[in-house]
Amino acid sequence: MNNRIHNYVVKLCKLYGTTNPFEIAKQKNILILKENLGTINGYYNMPLRQKQIHLNENLNEFEMRFTCAHELGHALLHPKANTPFLISSTYLSVNKLEIEANSFAIEMLLSDEDLVALIHEHNNLDIISSVTGYSKELLMLKQSIH
Repeated sequence: MNNRIHNYVVKLCKLYGTTNPFEIAKQKNILILKENLGTINGYYNMPLRQKQIHLNENLNEFEMRFTCAHELGHALLHPKANTPFLISSTYLSVNKLEIEANSFAIEMLLSDEDLVALIHEHNNLDIISSVTGYSKELLMLKQSIH
């Protein structure tokens, strides 16, 4: 979808030597707070110029990692924007900033090599979605799928 985001994520992960959004946030001095957010998966804000990622403590590990990557995308791509809350079970949005944060997250969490191997093995987005846990819509944001 967005070559700019793909290239940015590749450079970022290479610079920090990891695709772990928690580790990158730590290295960039972005505070991660886990709290009970009800139906909200997470959100990003910047009170007093301190970037903060808020994550719902009730998420499973997969959801927590994706939400952290999504919110890290906001922190790095849209640091001064007020981003809407990421509501549980709907990682999809027509909002440009949300689509960009989703693109950032899927680029970070699913390598091009892994996706190409999955496409070669299965050649079916429904199966790849089932295998990875990512929705077909999120997979379609991945630059290497195009």
